[in-house]
Amino acid sequence: MLKPLNLDKIKEKVPNLYEAVIVTARRARKLNDDNKLEFNALLSTINSGHEDEFEDRENPEQLKLSLEFDKREKPHLKSVKELTSDGIEYRFKDKTI
Repeated sequence: MLKPLNLDKIKEKVPNLYEAVIVTARRARKLNDDNKLEFNALLSTINSGHEDEFEDRENPEQLKLSLEFDKREKPHLKSVKELTSDGIEYRFKDKTI
């Protein structure tokens, strides 16, 4: 599902749209990495029973966990929301030559 963004709100916070894209993309990547770490940590606690790699069985606990993570807000939408609500602080690197 596509969700349109109000670019005027973004321009109020960050005058350059390119900078806004970079900041939100980096924040979304960080949020996604955190989600992956949390998911893998929770997944490792689930007992899968048999360790037979040739037999594909549905694990209800694993399915429930993956559905729970699918329902979460997507990282790119969350990072845009953080940017427009002043939740992201960013700075530029010093340009020393």
